[in-house]
Amino acid sequence: MTALLAFATGVIVANLYFAQPLLAPIASSLALPAGVAALVVTITQVGYCAGLLFVVPLADIVENRRLVTTLVALCACALAVATWAPAAVPFFAAMAAMGMAATAAQIIVPFAAHLAPDAMRGRAVGRVVSGLLLGIMLSRPVASFVADAAGWHAVFGISAGLMSLLAIVLARALPPRQPAPALAYPALLGSLWTLLRTEPVLRRRAAFQACLFGAFSLFWTAVPLYLASPAFRLTQRGIGLFALAGVAGAIAAPVAGHLADHGHGRRITLVAMMAVLAAFALGAVSFVSHAMHVTALTLAAIVLDAGVSANLVVGQRAIFDLGPERRSRLNGLFLALFFLGGALGSASAGWAYATGGWTRASWVGAAFPTVALLLFVAYRRQAAATPPVSARP
Repeated sequence: MTALLAFATGVIVANLYFAQPLLAPIASSLALPAGVAALVVTITQVGYCAGLLFVVPLADIVENRRLVTTLVALCACALAVATWAPAAVPFFAAMAAMGMAATAAQIIVPFAAHLAPDAMRGRAVGRVVSGLLLGIMLSRPVASFVADAAGWHAVFGISAGLMSLLAIVLARALPPRQPAPALAYPALLGSLWTLLRTEPVLRRRAAFQACLFGAFSLFWTAVPLYLASPAFRLTQRGIGLFALAGVAGAIAAPVAGHLADHGHGRRITLVAMMAVLAAFALGAVSFVSHAMHVTALTLAAIVLDAGVSANLVVGQRAIFDLGPERRSRLNGLFLALFFLGGALGSASAGWAYATGGWTRASWVGAAFPTVALLLFVAYRRQAAATPPVSARP
């Protein structure tokens, strides 16, 4: 079951990233100006964030198997529309709907936590999240290779078929889970603010992951530009092959989950932040020696992805311990908050690389884990200065 859930999250979330390396052929096919083509990714992410806030919380009151399979089926329909869309407007609408339906992946992650016993929850979540991360990391090179062989329409068409099959498999394989519907939907949405206001673990973990995911987004937005520059002159296929290097970082997810189960979550968090900071230091080696730059950037990609993966798993395990009856709301809030960090990282990448090349992008990227480390130290000092509940007057 864990393997199925890991596979499902990976292939679902990959749909969010297929368009990134395909913007040029999509723009040419739909007669889009270059500036408008970039909105494909933005609209997809807006749909995803809307789903995190308005769809994922439903898993706390609606039967989970039916909700997941419905969303996966809707994702298949949206991808089919995107494949055959004759103009920009229906294509954009289909991508927004696909982004919202792809939040099924974030219902599956807490579903795995529900199925696992307490002592193995971190390990189970880590394995499922490793599948999700593999989907993210493999999506770009897979899209590049398929589009190179059969055109960009084939990428979305093949994925539509795969989503259709996955909906059938999940409908038959997933166990039912009917949560107690303690809240009506409007009250459920209203409770999101209450959770954010009253759960310091959620705020802390979202802040950490927002910083590291910002660094992740900056790196993977800027590095293709750098690889295509005169410093490397890589083709689209070469950039796709480089993106495969980051896949190795996904192995950190189950390891981090296992260590978190044994009480080492805080240490893993610190190591993850240091790893992301070290990744940008490795990337800077490319300025020192041209012969070392490929190796240095490859190691940077692996270390960066490992750090972000490890911190994500530890963070999700921590928030899932805050209450089984509200895990989906907590997970939706957690992801929506750290996706804001990712949006800031992507926006910063474009500005930094355009104004200062890879040097400035590296400095700005290193600022994200530095902020995370400062927050970590501040929270630790705050915790040390706060007396335990039993000692307070």
